[in-house]
Amino acid sequence: MTQPETAVTANPTIAKSINVLRWSAVALLVIGGVVNYLDRSTLSIANTTIAKEFGLDAVAMGMLLSAFSWPYAIANLPAGYLVDKFGPKRMFAWAAASWSVVGALMATANSFGVMYALRVLLGIAESPFFTAGLKVNQRWFNDKERAVPVAVVNTGSQIANAIAPPLLVALLLATGWRLMFVIIGALGIVVVLLWLRFYRDPNVQELVAIHGTADLDAKADKGEQVGWGELFKRSNTWFMIIGAFGIFYTVWVYLTWLPSYLQTALGFTLSQMGWIAMLPYACGIAGVLFGGWLSNRLVQRGVQTVMARKIPIVGGAVLAAASVLPAAFVTNVPTVIALLCIGYFAAQVPIGCLWTLAADVAPANQVASLGAIQNFGGFIGAAVAPIVTGAILAATNSYTMVFVVGGILLLVGAVAYGVFVKDRSSQA
Repeated sequence: MTQPETAVTANPTIAKSINVLRWSAVALLVIGGVVNYLDRSTLSIANTTIAKEFGLDAVAMGMLLSAFSWPYAIANLPAGYLVDKFGPKRMFAWAAASWSVVGALMATANSFGVMYALRVLLGIAESPFFTAGLKVNQRWFNDKERAVPVAVVNTGSQIANAIAPPLLVALLLATGWRLMFVIIGALGIVVVLLWLRFYRDPNVQELVAIHGTADLDAKADKGEQVGWGELFKRSNTWFMIIGAFGIFYTVWVYLTWLPSYLQTALGFTLSQMGWIAMLPYACGIAGVLFGGWLSNRLVQRGVQTVMARKIPIVGGAVLAAASVLPAAFVTNVPTVIALLCIGYFAAQVPIGCLWTLAADVAPANQVASLGAIQNFGGFIGAAVAPIVTGAILAATNSYTMVFVVGGILLLVGAVAYGVFVKDRSSQA
């Protein structure tokens, strides 16, 4: 039986319309990702300033930096279900409006407890973002096209990470940390208005052109139609959780402690830190795009789809470990910066592919749910990373073991995905 036509071979007028609409949706998600991660980054940039004002030591600051991640991780579980149930348009709008209000309210914090509670709320509010983005990509792109747009969506976070240090430092120095929170919160409201005005799901004709059917759930075998809880009975789910934990742990050491490391360990001033911290994060943009490009290229060359996702994930994690581990023992500052740049580039190569892999191995009606469960595992690692880092610094007054632990967990992530996550569709 011949395959149904997709947007690539459909009526040229329809195909052109689809491409405009779906890449417009990707552009909106990129903008949303930039603002989303600017909101997350405000506390990291104001780390030393708030620690001094509130009288916090490294352990307390580590707890505050992790306050976002553990509720974000837990909230990902119902968020994925809600995105599958109510659709990405409503859930993304709700999330963006909520995180913007909470982010702005952080300007009112006057103690550790208040700031901690608001960071918890921020984590809950932001939890539907990436699962909504994955659902948008599942609807607007078929499985052979999906890796690049998913990677592009993930560049939003990396663009934010790259521009956050100089931008937020400039805002902090010009207005103070409180007004910095308000300004970034206001940007999120703009994102909500753009999303509600311009995004829509594909109609029946567009779904048929893209996927060959208007019923995406029908693309899965009946044996694959499982409930949300059934995903936890599958070994792939658990190894994706473990793998994401290992990779996200080190990524979030970068995101939460790099600004402080550059100031306290390498001796850069606050204004210098803003520009130096931009370098690894800029490399992360290239890493996400390279991972998506490589995965799509492998699929086009005939590599089995799941394997084409795993190669960038495993290769990126191993290269990141090979860069992060030596950074623990190098004292030359330019060399350390170079290793950090290579390490962050490599650590971001898997990120877009992780989400695409979830779409490839999940039942069609559970794509956002499996992506959210995997992200849950990743953000457990993200929650643990700042606390463990703060404890290591308090015990040793050195970043050596910080890099060693990060490198080891990257290798754990590589093994979990490379050895244990498999295409089990033939066994279903």
